[in-house]
Amino acid sequence: MKPKLTPKQKALAINLDSSIYGTFAEIGAGQETVRHFFRAGGASQTIAKAMSAYDKDFSDAIYGKETKNRYVTQNRLRKMLRYEMALIEERIPREKNPGKKFFSYANTVTTINFDKTSKGHGWVGIRYQNNENEDFNEIVIHVKFKETNATLQQETLGSLGVNLIYGAYFYIDNPRVLIESLYDDLSTDRLEIDMIDFSGPAFQYVDNRLMSLQLVKLGMTDAVIFNSEGNNMLPADILYKKNIFAVRGSFRPVTRVNIDMFEHGLEMFNQDNACDHENTQILFEITISNLRAAGDIDERDFLDRVDILGTLGYTVMISNFSEYYRMVDYFSTFTNQHIGVAMGVNNLLDVFDEEYYKNLPGGILEAFGKFFKKDMRVYLYPYKNPENGELLTSENLKVHDNLKELYKYFKLNKRIVDIANHNPKFLEIYSREILKKIVTHELGWEEELPKGVAEIIKERGMFGYKELTFEGLN
Repeated sequence: MKPKLTPKQKALAINLDSSIYGTFAEIGAGQETVRHFFRAGGASQTIAKAMSAYDKDFSDAIYGKETKNRYVTQNRLRKMLRYEMALIEERIPREKNPGKKFFSYANTVTTINFDKTSKGHGWVGIRYQNNENEDFNEIVIHVKFKETNATLQQETLGSLGVNLIYGAYFYIDNPRVLIESLYDDLSTDRLEIDMIDFSGPAFQYVDNRLMSLQLVKLGMTDAVIFNSEGNNMLPADILYKKNIFAVRGSFRPVTRVNIDMFEHGLEMFNQDNACDHENTQILFEITISNLRAAGDIDERDFLDRVDILGTLGYTVMISNFSEYYRMVDYFSTFTNQHIGVAMGVNNLLDVFDEEYYKNLPGGILEAFGKFFKKDMRVYLYPYKNPENGELLTSENLKVHDNLKELYKYFKLNKRIVDIANHNPKFLEIYSREILKKIVTHELGWEEELPKGVAEIIKERGMFGYKELTFEGLN
């Protein structure tokens, strides 16, 4: 393992590489990144220009106006990167500068405000060449500051910028190492990275969903979200002031039970809260602990699950929220609208298990305060006992004796409601049994999955499926 370099060492390594040449455009927190390069020495052959267009009118005159006057956005950052790169190509003739690998680095951020009511966040990115004859690559990240001092946040941003530029050039062949290196000389106590996007010829085989997974796996953020097309989404962008309806599961594979629970739960959620498609965000959530259930995370298995959900048109969230209350608490940081969670009876029994909350100072009461905050509601899908055929619902669910009155309180106040109109035919579908049938080629598993899913599994050989040959039939 290579020793971690300091920001000064990284800046100097860039400065001493005569082929790397570009510009810095930083808005909102001073010129903190380029400062490292000036101080490291030898910057004259690296820095073409450093600027900071603080005044909005001046900034608009350069990069154009933004809709709704929002300047700390991904769109603004990409405009900055591409505008500055176009200037380099316009002003620095290639024929006079052979071997130069141009880059434009930019950030647009807002640090913590004076009243400390807004902690600060921003976008950071680089557009650059791996070699002079190649098209440009881009790496864009979104950050959330955790420090409670603007000066400290500025210093953090400076170190992060150096790490990004260095990683872009020196770790281009290993995006995972690049991601880890973003925290060199930093810590997750100072900074959260909750979105990253790689694009360009150097990253044509990089799946950004796997890169998002790395952010959660390495503890850089608690959750990442990508849409049905597989594009990484900033959680704040799609959850802000929205009604949120979430379904947690392994989705290995997604079954007709999952969809039945989702569809009828969502129908009730919309009726209860007068929600519609436009103001509601639906999430299919998978936890890191679920992905690690069999040991190390199997990335192929992960992509198989989310590919199927994406094909069905669903948005996926990957989180480290083993406990439900943490997921709801997370949603509440983005919205004060309605939150609904669909779950099965067994999951609700786990929610009412005090063992899960031993590490909380307030125990289960603290967890419930976060889980059932405001008017959050659980939409409960019944469970059919395969041994005796008994149907378990909220009416006959048995919790520990010391929690019975608490359970009755939530039930009486309609914070826990049974999903009506569920399809009884689906209650005997179990994903574990389906997986066995897929591997052993038992008949009938296709009908237990949503339309089109079985064909995807067969076509791509997912979940252990192998097409039978004549030899296999003998």
